[in-house]
Amino acid sequence: MMISKPSLKALAIAFALAGVAGAALLLARPQPVESAVLGADWECTQTAFVLTSCAPRVQQAIPAVETSRKDAIPPTRG
Repeated sequence: MMISKPSLKALAIAFALAGVAGAALLLARPQPVESAVLGADWECTQTAFVLTSCAPRVQQAIPAVETSRKDAIPPTRG
């Protein structure tokens, strides 16, 4: 059974395809953008310089453990 070495042309094509795939991944990554029209309550991202999506900003939540813990422990008298 003979195993042939890949030709220089095949290696060049493989590297070119890997480069194009890497560039596509970098461009497709969502980037945060500012939207002065919507205001500070909205968060927008732009993907591949084409698709822009916006959503309301998530408010900082108080963990439920802290909330229930404060309610469960009665204040001490002293």
